[in-house]
Amino acid sequence: MKVTGKIPFLDLITPHEELRAQLCGAFEKALEKGAFVGGPAVEGFERDFAAFCDTAYCVGVGSGTEALLIAIMAAGVKNDSVIVTVPNTFIATTEAISQAGCLVDFVDIDERTFNMDPAKLRGYLELECFADPSSGQLISRRHMRPVGAIVPVHLYGQTADMDPILEFAERYGLPVIEDACQAHGAEYFSKKSQGWKKAGSMGRAAAFSFYPGKNLGACGEGGAVTTNDADLAKRIRMLRDHGQSQKYFHEIEGFNGRLDAIQAGFLQIKLRHLPRWNEGRQRAASRYRDLFAEAHGESLPPLEAASARSVYHLYVIRVQDRAGLIQHLAQADIGTGIHYPVPLHLQNAYKALGYKEGDFPVSESVAAEIVSLPMFPNLRPDQQERIVREVMNFLSADQTEKNTADRHLAVAR
Repeated sequence: MKVTGKIPFLDLITPHEELRAQLCGAFEKALEKGAFVGGPAVEGFERDFAAFCDTAYCVGVGSGTEALLIAIMAAGVKNDSVIVTVPNTFIATTEAISQAGCLVDFVDIDERTFNMDPAKLRGYLELECFADPSSGQLISRRHMRPVGAIVPVHLYGQTADMDPILEFAERYGLPVIEDACQAHGAEYFSKKSQGWKKAGSMGRAAAFSFYPGKNLGACGEGGAVTTNDADLAKRIRMLRDHGQSQKYFHEIEGFNGRLDAIQAGFLQIKLRHLPRWNEGRQRAASRYRDLFAEAHGESLPPLEAASARSVYHLYVIRVQDRAGLIQHLAQADIGTGIHYPVPLHLQNAYKALGYKEGDFPVSESVAAEIVSLPMFPNLRPDQQERIVREVMNFLSADQTEKNTADRHLAVAR
């Protein structure tokens, strides 16, 4: 039977319809109690999300960007320090670094996982930095400023290779702050610890986003910082609330960066369903992998590293004619996305950093070819069969056209 109808890139309707009564109940409870900022709803969600991430503390904030910004500041990274991250990420990663008063340096990514390449990080630390003779601090040659932290990004739902990243960080005395905004529930097998570690539990602190499209999404904006450091958690709580240790007593200058109680109530309800939703994404990813293999598209599925259990926030493939594939799928009523089309070092916003095309070739190559296919927990097998069939039909037709063009060129010669 031919399956018809539009296949959306993301389905935000179904899970909210399923939870409508519970979500409305959380809203009504907030109205009844007049509790809109802080209070039991926020504290309850923070407790539950900390337990989910296997961390001692969670502090709710207004967004994922704010979570990373406050984590950097709370970790004591000094103004004008350099923070190392990757160019293949959403700009919120570098916005948070800049807004914390720090400078950005990039290292390239691994071509198959799209995450920070530990070998490139090592090359950066050893070759693009030097130790200050007087202080012993690691200095970035590009900025001639001290290196203050490393921010690996767990992109698309898969953790970065954290063992070597943490090892290099320890060697050079640098805190690691995880950007886990796309990795709620993702896991990493640490050979050093001989066990699985949750995203958000491995660095000094970690930032999460609850933007509606995330695996755990609010019905609006929201974010959180996780940590195992009690002093850091205390400082984060002050920073998010105007630097207050208690009402009207300001120990430091902070922000209005609180997670509101209604969103916290929604998130606490949805968190109970997150393991099931993540399992649905993992099953969908496995079906994609099998379907592409059957269609002789073995190189298309993204690599899930042996050390990772991805939660597939996105399912991203690489093709040479991206624009053509997107157009073909749109004509077949199949939604797609691009995450992300221009690496950050080539964005106009960062011209002043002085990077140029060719500086990070893997990120640049990936950015030109990636396409995000539909991925959500209730994606049906018949829908995936149709998606894969259309992808392979396009690639087959594209290859036929290239072969024909090559033959015509040979005849012309």
